[in-house]
Amino acid sequence: MQLVFASNNKNKIKEIQLLLPETIQILSLEDIGCWEDIPETADTIEGNAILKANYITEKFGYNCFADDTGLEVEALNGEPGVYSARYAGEQKEANDNMNKLLDNLKDKSNRNAQFKTVIALNLDGKQTLFSGIIKGKIIEEKIGTNGFGYDPIFVAEGYTKTFAELTIEEKSTISHRGLAVKQLIAFLSI
Repeated sequence: MQLVFASNNKNKIKEIQLLLPETIQILSLEDIGCWEDIPETADTIEGNAILKANYITEKFGYNCFADDTGLEVEALNGEPGVYSARYAGEQKEANDNMNKLLDNLKDKSNRNAQFKTVIALNLDGKQTLFSGIIKGKIIEEKIGTNGFGYDPIFVAEGYTKTFAELTIEEKSTISHRGLAVKQLIAFLSI
C-alpha cells in the first residue's frame, strides 16, 4: 500500500517510516510534486492535521495521512500547543522556540508538559483520526543532540533522558507520534 504523508519534514518522515511495516510505503509531498506550504490555520492540533490531509486529497487525489503535533505546558495554560512550531515567530526555529519556552518557565515550579500528536487519515473517501499523548516535564536546559523540535528539553514520565538523548528507535517506540502511528498501523492492518 502506498500512502502520501503530508509532510516535507525529513525527520518526521524518517521517524514514521521506521515504525511502519514494509507493506506500507510512504510518499512525501516532494514525491508527489507538492511544493506548497500547506496552510496550518486551525486553532487546534486536530484541525491542522485535518486541514493538511484534506488539502492533499482534494488537490492531488491521493489517499494520505497528515499529522500535527503540539507541546502543551501546564503552567502556561497549554502553550505553545497548536503554535509549537512557530512559538517564537514565523521562522519556525527550534532553538528560538525552546529559548522562549524556557524563558516563560523561569519562575515556574510546575514544569509538567505533554506532547500530543493527531494523525488524520484520508483513505478511500473516509477520514479517521488517531492520537498519541506522552506526559513528561520540561527541564531547565537543553540536553542531547538527537531528535528535533523541543526534544532537548523534554523528559518523558518514567525516563531520565531527554528525547534528544534517546536514539530515534528508542524515541519512536514511546513517543506521542509513535503511539499515534501504532494506532494507524493497527487500523490499516484490519
